Amino acid sequence: MKHRLLAVSGLAVSLALGTAACSSSGSSSSAAPAGSAPASSASEGSAAAPVAAGSGAAAAMDFGSGCSSVPKSGAGSFNGMATAPVATAASANPVLSTLVTAVKKAGLVDTLNSASNITVFAPDNAAFAKIPSATLAKVLADKAELTKILTYHVAAGRYAPDQLAAGTTIKTLEGATVTPSKMGGSYEVNDAHVVCGNVQTANATVYIIDTVLMPPSS
Repeated sequence: MKHRLLAVSGLAVSLALGTAACSSSGSSSSAAPAGSAPASSASEGSAAAPVAAGSGAAAAMDFGSGCSSVPKSGAGSFNGMATAPVATAASANPVLSTLVTAVKKAGLVDTLNSASNITVFAPDNAAFAKIPSATLAKVLADKAELTKILTYHVAAGRYAPDQLAAGTTIKTLEGATVTPSKMGGSYEVNDAHVVCGNVQTANATVYIIDTVLMPPSS
């Protein structure tokens, strides 16, 4: 528990260091749509290098069958979310209401909204519904454990679809890594399927997934 509390206290520092490292590369290219050439090549076995977002990031193409559940207009639509920071954007999207509740309980709203250029693997309501209600209630009541799980869904830098397809591991703010992949036309992160990907908010690239990711030590 002491280790987890230390990890929680270092979250803001991790965000600052991770995003600073991303911006120091000097890249101003936008996140690339699926099928384009990778913006950078990562060495074998190393974490993928994220793409820094530019002014055209909000215009990147979203994809996935779950995108049909996103509102067509208003703050929760793709256009609406593109103008708001990620936690605020998620709160306007009805398919992410359980995730928003978890983020609020963990006290991460301001941390996520103030971060610069991050990637969020966002479990939808159906993903949380897979967890037994008693287990979910227990996790939501444990702020340290909840923060550990939620930060396992966030990475510094904006990752484009072609970088996920490359299959190189991505280090999360929790400290452990996730492994993305592409099988045919389906993108996955660990054992979760991306149901709506490459969703842009003012400060993040979001991939909505159908399963809650669990850190290796949980």
